[in-house]
Amino acid sequence: MVAQEALIWPGNSYPLGATFDGVGTNFALFSEVAERVELCLFDEGAETRVALNEVDGFVWHGYLPGVSPGQRYGYRVHGPYNPAAGQRCNPAKLLLDPYAKAVEGSVQWDQAVFSYPFGHPDQRNDEDSAPHVPRSVVVNPFFSWDSDRHPRTPYHETVIYETHVRGLTMLHPEVPEAQRGTYQGLAHPAVIDHLQRLGVTAVELMPVHQFVSDAILAERGLANYWGYNTIGFFAPHNAYAASGTRGEQVQEFKSMVRALHQAGIEVILDVVYNHTAEGNHLGPTLSFRGI
Repeated sequence: MVAQEALIWPGNSYPLGATFDGVGTNFALFSEVAERVELCLFDEGAETRVALNEVDGFVWHGYLPGVSPGQRYGYRVHGPYNPAAGQRCNPAKLLLDPYAKAVEGSVQWDQAVFSYPFGHPDQRNDEDSAPHVPRSVVVNPFFSWDSDRHPRTPYHETVIYETHVRGLTMLHPEVPEAQRGTYQGLAHPAVIDHLQRLGVTAVELMPVHQFVSDAILAERGLANYWGYNTIGFFAPHNAYAASGTRGEQVQEFKSMVRALHQAGIEVILDVVYNHTAEGNHLGPTLSFRGI
C-alpha cells in the first residue's frame, strides 16, 4: 500500500543523509540530474511517499517532524534515463541513501533490482525493486562516549593487527555464542585481553561498511566474507550486529570503539573506494547508480 500524505517542512541542505534532532528528521540527497525526488517511508505493510520540493546546490531536502530513529526509508529519483551518458534515473527503483548511517535487510536478487530486463541491456526495466532491496534507517545520533579519547600511539610504537570482525570472534570459546562474529564479540574482554597480551596497539578491521553478496555467490548458497563490495560507506554492516539492525548496529559499533580505546587500542578501518556493489554497467541499481 502506498500513501502520499505527510507533513513536511523545508529543512536544510546540510548535512547530507538523514539527521534526527530529537524532534524530527532532516533528509538531504545530492543529485545533479534529478528532476523530482520522492522520500519513501516504510512502516509495516505501508510505503508513504513524500516529495522533496526544496533544492539548493543540487541537494534535495526536507524536514519531517515526528520521524524518529528506527524509521526505514529510501528514495525514488525521477530524471533522465540515458545509460550511455551514465544516467539511470528510474522511480521504479528504490534507492539506498548514500549517506545512510544504518541499513536494514539485504539484496534479494531478482530482475527487478536491475535497470534493464535480462537479455535486453538497451531497454529500461520498470519493475518495482522495493520488495527486493534493503532500507536505509534513521539513527539516533546521541551516544555517551564518556571520557573516550583517541589513544594516539606514536607511529614508531604502533603494532597493527589486521583482522576480521567475524573471523576473529566466531569460534572464540570465551565469547558468548550470541556475540560471536559481531561488534560486541570484538569488544568482549577476552578478545581485548588477547590483543593486549600480543602487544597490539591498533586493530585494522577488514571492511565493516554495509556490503552486498554478489548474485553469483547467492546462487551458489555462498556469501561475501571479505566485505570488499560496499553499498553504504557510512553504515556499519548489519550482519555483524548482535543487538539489531534498525540503528542498533551503530550504537553497538560505537560501543566497540569505545571499549577498544579504553584498552589503549586504536581502530583503523579498511575502505575501498574504487568500486561499489553496483559493479559495472550491467550491475544492479541499488543507490548511487540511480541518483
